[in-house]
Amino acid sequence: MSEPTLSGPSTSAPQCTRCAVAIPLDGTDVEARRAEAAGWHEFHSLVDQLTVSEANEPGYFSEGWSVCDVVGHVGAWMAQAGQMFEQMGAGTYVEGELDVDEANARFLEMMRGIPFETVHTQAWAARWWMLRVWSRLPEPTASNSRWLATAGGEHYAEHLPRLHVWTQELIARRPKKPSPGKE
Repeated sequence: MSEPTLSGPSTSAPQCTRCAVAIPLDGTDVEARRAEAAGWHEFHSLVDQLTVSEANEPGYFSEGWSVCDVVGHVGAWMAQAGQMFEQMGAGTYVEGELDVDEANARFLEMMRGIPFETVHTQAWAARWWMLRVWSRLPEPTASNSRWLATAGGEHYAEHLPRLHVWTQELIARRPKKPSPGKE
């Protein structure tokens, strides 16, 4: 069985067999799904460059966040979106304002102290669940399209600029390997 990939001649999302899922070339919300896939690929590609020690080092945000914290944060929002999609599919979703600051604080507290490997796995699982539940919704609505963007593509884009900088800073701190033939 071959790995799933994004398909189609105009696909702007990466051909990453680790993070891609098949996207039908027809239907609605295809661009939102492609944006989610491209954003996740960029996000996880940066995180995957780091060691566990680097991922746990505070400095991503001045408040002391590490890459582990941002991965937990993003994963928690994807899990929240999955829950909202489940409610939409069951007809029990109630539109309302979510206190983002309160949710962010709650998610950070819940994830603190959990090993990076677990946080990273949780984020991957939350993404697959979010996309699975979203794909089973009967049709796009303003609510489910907003949640896909808010927890997916737009959310990744919000964190990518700092993640690029912090990843490069962490990598630059690594001890330099001696050149061959030099002592």
